Amino acid sequence: MIGAGAFGTALAIQLSRRGAATFLWGRDATTMATMQESRENPRYLRGCAFPAPLVATADLAGAVRQSGDLLVATPSPALRETCDRLQPLVQPDQGVACACKGLEPGTGRFAHEVIGEVLGAAHPVAIVSGPTFAKELGLGLPTAVTVASTDEAFAARIAAALHGDGFRAYTSSDVVGVEIGGAAKNVLAIAVGVADGLGLGANTRAAMITRGLNEMRRLGAALGAQPDTLMGLSGLGDLVLTCTDNQSRNRRYGLLLGQGHTPQQALAAIEGVVEGLRAAPGVLHLARREGVELPLLEMACAVIAGTVTPVEALKRLAERPQRAEAG
Repeated sequence: MIGAGAFGTALAIQLSRRGAATFLWGRDATTMATMQESRENPRYLRGCAFPAPLVATADLAGAVRQSGDLLVATPSPALRETCDRLQPLVQPDQGVACACKGLEPGTGRFAHEVIGEVLGAAHPVAIVSGPTFAKELGLGLPTAVTVASTDEAFAARIAAALHGDGFRAYTSSDVVGVEIGGAAKNVLAIAVGVADGLGLGANTRAAMITRGLNEMRRLGAALGAQPDTLMGLSGLGDLVLTCTDNQSRNRRYGLLLGQGHTPQQALAAIEGVVEGLRAAPGVLHLARREGVELPLLEMACAVIAGTVTPVEALKRLAERPQRAEAG
């Protein structure tokens, strides 16, 4: 397990809970030694005990050498650097799964594309995504994800390693669709948070989630995703989770914007990664490249960029011409 943040730690707990000898790697040797001794991640996942088969380590080469497949759960901007570090270490028979949700800043590349570019096509790649808050997963509460790969056997292998003890892992071949859901839902969660911060009520929240899903599906269709994927765990499921619960940093960031905080003040108050901020330019780039109109996502990106105020963005959306719902 590459990446010892909240989600990486929770996934490592689940893998070792299923009985697999699991290495959890993080950069800082002192931090990892403390985690190994205390048997928990006190910074990101306090109260979620490490099962016996879980080993916390800062020795990347040793962990890779002794492991089967690799699962990466770093923030999206760190994925390429992480793959660069893995490139001389990864073994020919190792597959690489990724639980990053977002696009690479600057390039707008999907995670599976970054992994393939750095590590080469010989290693099978899978994307793990779905409605998952790390704390609940770490505590063993029921959770479900999608594991997507063009290599059916590899998807099944990763899903089998995770599946059980209340955790359900479904497989898919639609890698692009799963990645679109994971990236766009974070941007939409900021937009819904803004509306709730403005006090616009449950009707507005439901309308924005529904229309946001419609936009995700339109973008997915333009990029070749399967329609059903965006109606599944990595699309609708993750969108609803992230837009409606304050465990979501993206939603909380939007709430603060709607309550009048500046983008800088809101980010400082969150004290963590807000993936929607980083994904927004890439999602907007994909939409414009494909000629897809996404008014809600576009206004969310404008608010995130600070080019319009939350009130002005909602006003522009409300004043759009009437149209058929299916359009």
